[in-house]
Amino acid sequence: MATHPKQAVAPAPGDSYVQSFARGLQVIRSFSAGAPRQTLSEVAAATGLTRAGARRILLTLQTLGYVASDGKLFALTPRILDLGFAYLSSMPIWNRAEPVMEALVRQVQESCSAAVLDATDVVYVMRVPTHKIMRISLGVGSRLPAWCTSMGRLLLADLADEEIRARIEATAREAFTKSTVTDADALFAKVMQARRQGWCLINQELEEGLVSIAAPIVDRAGRTVAALNISGQANRTGAKMMQETMLPALLASAREISGLL
Repeated sequence: MATHPKQAVAPAPGDSYVQSFARGLQVIRSFSAGAPRQTLSEVAAATGLTRAGARRILLTLQTLGYVASDGKLFALTPRILDLGFAYLSSMPIWNRAEPVMEALVRQVQESCSAAVLDATDVVYVMRVPTHKIMRISLGVGSRLPAWCTSMGRLLLADLADEEIRARIEATAREAFTKSTVTDADALFAKVMQARRQGWCLINQELEEGLVSIAAPIVDRAGRTVAALNISGQANRTGAKMMQETMLPALLASAREISGLL
């Protein structure tokens, strides 16, 4: 469901850019829920590499234990999680934030998530669910487009104005529902609104029936480094109710987590 920025021109190989390493990351990213097991030809096609180049990288990853093969199909192994865990373990704040999020979920009886900004996407770094409220499954590492999510707009709001516009323009903005705002100027105005009020509410723009409200997690310098949100079903927790009854608790939890930084 997530959209991604336009492909940038790859830097030329040199002292500051290791092309083979970049290609290895391309191969890892070619595996997904839609393509969990791939042939050599499929990996080569997905990455734009030659079959020989893809084969060298896959065999290297296999030797290191990050990829397994039955002789025809290749798949990632659980060891690949070490790469993502390295990020989470280097940010112990999320272990300390989890009890705060769990307490918030008990209070509001809705799912709570935390995410950071990566280019034009938000990446989930913590999630405490209650009911399954979305068609897609979300967990640590899940990505969603920043421009149409409550956490994404709030995270974009901390950037310089020209950078906000650049990231909005760099994203393919398809309408997920009849309520989705796709116009670049209208989206910029929505991000500015989130900046002014210090929180952001999305009402059925990402998925029909889904309402989400987000608050900023800020560091000691006052910069927004992550966002915290509550998500619920519109037929159970409407936008007005969420804003009036849950926003104060959400803001308090975001401030508590910010204080842990």
